Amino acid sequence: MALTQYMTDSAAIISATANVPGIEKAMAKAVDWTSAALAANLPVLVCGNGGSAADAQHIAGELVGRFLKERRALNVIALTANPAVLTALANDYDYASVFARQVEAHGRPGGVLLALSSSGNSANVVQAAEAARGAQIKVVAFTGEGGGKLGPLAHTLLAVPSNHTPRIQEGHLVLYHYLCEMVERKILGG
Repeated sequence: MALTQYMTDSAAIISATANVPGIEKAMAKAVDWTSAALAANLPVLVCGNGGSAADAQHIAGELVGRFLKERRALNVIALTANPAVLTALANDYDYASVFARQVEAHGRPGGVLLALSSSGNSANVVQAAEAARGAQIKVVAFTGEGGGKLGPLAHTLLAVPSNHTPRIQEGHLVLYHYLCEMVERKILGG
C-alpha cells in the first residue's frame, strides 16, 4: 500500500467520524463535564490498554502540562502510568480490576472517567466504567463502531465508525485533541 493511500484511508475515517449522528452533542457533553470537573479541581481519570494506554498518558500530559495555552495544571490522572500500582493490583487481584480499583481510590462524585477501548470490550476498562458509574463519576467512552460493552455504560459515547484498530486510534487522537483544546478554552474563559 502506498503512503498516500494509507493517509487517504485515515482521512476518510476521520471524516466519517465527523459525520456520525450526534457526535457534536456527545463531544459537547464530554467537554462540559470535563471542564466543570477540572474547574472544581475534581479528578479526571483516563484509562486504556496498549495504544489506548499511551493515549491515556498523552491526554494527561496535555492537560496537566498545557495543550496550547499557559494555564494552571489540571487534575488529570492516567491510570496506566504507575507500574507499581498496576502490577500490585494485577498480582493481588486480577488484571480486570486494575483500573476499577484506581477509580475507587482517586475518583470523586462529579469527576470524569475518560475510558478508551478500540473494541469497547476491554474487561478492565469496562470494570472501570462500572466503578465510575457507581461512584457518580461521568463516563466518556472513546471506542470503535458500536461501542461494545462500554457503550451502554457511557454517559456519552465517542465512537469512531470503524472496526480497524489503527483507524480507530487515529480517530481517537483527533477527538481527544479537540477535547483538550476545548477544555483549555473553557478553563481560561475563552
